[in-house]
Amino acid sequence: MASDEDWNVVFEYSRAQAIADGVLINVTEQAKATGFKVHTVVTGTLYHGYVVPPAGLDGSFGQSVTGRLHDVLTLALFAARASKGTERVYFKVDFLMAPGKSETVDIIAHIGPGDTPAPVLTIMMPEDD
Repeated sequence: MASDEDWNVVFEYSRAQAIADGVLINVTEQAKATGFKVHTVVTGTLYHGYVVPPAGLDGSFGQSVTGRLHDVLTLALFAARASKGTERVYFKVDFLMAPGKSETVDIIAHIGPGDTPAPVLTIMMPEDD
Protein backbone atom coordinates (compact mmCIF):
# COMPACT_ATOMS: atom_id res chain seq x y z
CA MET A 1 0.00 0.00 0.00
CA ALA A 2 1.26 3.46 -0.90
CA SER A 3 2.07 5.92 1.87
CA ASP A 4 0.90 9.52 1.83
CA GLU A 5 4.36 10.57 0.67
CA ASP A 6 3.93 8.48 -2.50
CA TRP A 7 0.99 10.54 -3.76
CA ASN A 8 1.44 13.34 -6.25
CA VAL A 9 -0.77 16.15 -4.91
CA VAL A 10 -2.43 17.89 -7.83
CA PHE A 11 -4.25 20.56 -5.85
CA GLU A 12 -4.70 21.43 -2.19
CA TYR A 13 -7.18 23.96 -0.80
CA SER A 14 -7.33 24.32 2.95
CA ARG A 15 -10.23 25.43 5.12
CA ALA A 16 -8.14 28.44 6.16
CA GLN A 17 -7.69 29.41 2.50
CA ALA A 18 -11.43 29.02 1.87
CA ILE A 19 -12.15 31.37 4.79
CA ALA A 20 -9.58 33.89 3.55
CA ASP A 21 -11.13 33.71 0.05
CA GLY A 22 -14.70 34.16 1.33
CA VAL A 23 -15.80 30.71 0.17
CA LEU A 24 -16.47 29.94 3.84
CA ILE A 25 -17.63 32.57 6.35
CA ASN A 26 -16.33 32.24 9.92
CA VAL A 27 -19.28 32.51 12.34
CA THR A 28 -17.57 30.89 15.33
CA GLU A 29 -18.31 33.69 17.80
CA GLN A 30 -22.03 33.71 16.97
CA ALA A 31 -22.09 29.89 17.04
CA LYS A 32 -20.50 29.84 20.50
CA ALA A 33 -23.11 32.32 21.73
CA THR A 34 -25.78 29.92 20.41
CA GLY A 35 -24.25 26.90 22.17
CA PHE A 36 -21.76 25.33 19.76
CA LYS A 37 -18.29 24.55 21.08
CA VAL A 38 -16.30 24.15 17.85
CA HIS A 39 -15.02 26.38 15.06
CA THR A 40 -18.01 27.05 12.80
CA VAL A 41 -18.42 28.33 9.26
CA VAL A 42 -21.27 28.76 6.82
CA THR A 43 -20.70 28.53 3.09
CA GLY A 44 -20.61 31.70 1.05
CA THR A 45 -23.59 30.45 -0.96
CA LEU A 46 -25.76 30.16 2.15
CA TYR A 47 -24.43 33.36 3.69
CA HIS A 48 -24.77 35.65 0.68
CA GLY A 49 -27.88 33.98 -0.72
CA TYR A 50 -29.95 33.79 2.46
CA VAL A 51 -28.27 35.04 5.66
CA VAL A 52 -27.69 38.49 4.18
CA PRO A 53 -31.20 39.94 3.72
CA PRO A 54 -32.14 40.74 0.12
CA ALA A 55 -32.30 44.37 -0.96
CA GLY A 56 -35.59 45.95 0.04
CA LEU A 57 -35.86 44.10 3.35
CA ASP A 58 -34.59 46.91 5.52
CA GLY A 59 -35.08 47.23 9.27
CA SER A 60 -38.82 47.85 8.92
CA PHE A 61 -39.23 44.14 8.07
CA GLY A 62 -37.17 43.02 11.07
CA GLN A 63 -34.51 41.36 8.90
CA SER A 64 -30.80 41.51 9.69
CA VAL A 65 -27.71 39.38 9.18
CA THR A 66 -27.55 38.87 12.95
CA GLY A 67 -31.15 37.69 13.21
CA ARG A 68 -31.08 35.45 10.15
CA LEU A 69 -27.77 33.88 11.22
CA HIS A 70 -29.22 33.33 14.69
CA ASP A 71 -32.13 31.44 13.11
CA VAL A 72 -29.76 29.20 11.11
CA LEU A 73 -27.52 28.47 14.09
CA THR A 74 -30.41 27.83 16.48
CA LEU A 75 -32.10 25.39 14.10
CA ALA A 76 -28.73 23.69 13.46
CA LEU A 77 -28.26 23.29 17.21
CA PHE A 78 -31.75 21.81 17.63
CA ALA A 79 -31.10 19.37 14.76
CA ALA A 80 -27.70 18.39 16.19
CA ARG A 81 -29.13 17.78 19.66
CA ALA A 82 -31.91 15.62 18.20
CA SER A 83 -29.43 13.53 16.17
CA LYS A 84 -26.69 12.64 18.63
CA GLY A 85 -24.02 10.34 17.31
CA THR A 86 -24.13 11.47 13.69
CA GLU A 87 -21.71 13.69 11.84
CA ARG A 88 -24.35 15.23 9.59
CA VAL A 89 -27.82 16.64 10.18
CA TYR A 90 -30.40 18.03 7.79
CA PHE A 91 -32.86 20.78 8.61
CA LYS A 92 -34.94 23.49 6.96
CA VAL A 93 -35.02 27.24 7.51
CA ASP A 94 -37.67 29.68 6.26
CA PHE A 95 -36.23 32.98 5.03
CA LEU A 96 -38.21 36.11 4.16
CA MET A 97 -37.00 36.94 0.64
CA ALA A 98 -39.35 39.80 -0.24
CA PRO A 99 -42.28 41.44 1.50
CA GLY A 100 -44.84 38.65 1.91
CA LYS A 101 -42.64 36.02 0.19
CA SER A 102 -40.68 33.41 2.14
CA GLU A 103 -38.54 30.54 0.92
CA THR A 104 -37.87 27.26 2.72
CA VAL A 105 -34.24 26.22 2.33
CA ASP A 106 -32.71 22.79 2.95
CA ILE A 107 -29.53 23.05 5.01
CA ILE A 108 -26.86 20.56 6.12
CA ALA A 109 -24.67 20.84 9.21
CA HIS A 110 -21.59 18.60 9.10
CA ILE A 111 -19.02 18.10 11.85
CA GLY A 112 -15.66 16.57 11.09
CA PRO A 113 -11.97 17.38 10.88
CA GLY A 114 -10.83 20.60 9.26
CA ASP A 115 -7.23 21.45 8.44
CA THR A 116 -6.26 19.53 11.59
CA PRO A 117 -7.92 16.52 13.21
CA ALA A 118 -9.82 18.85 15.58
CA PRO A 119 -13.58 18.87 14.89
CA VAL A 120 -15.08 21.80 13.00
CA LEU A 121 -18.64 22.53 11.90
CA THR A 122 -19.65 23.48 8.38
CA ILE A 123 -23.20 24.65 7.68
CA MET A 124 -24.08 24.51 4.01
CA MET A 125 -26.68 24.07 1.34
CA PRO A 126 -26.90 20.65 -0.39
CA GLU A 127 -25.27 21.98 -3.56
CA ASP A 128 -22.25 23.12 -1.48
CA ASP A 129 -21.57 19.58 -0.29
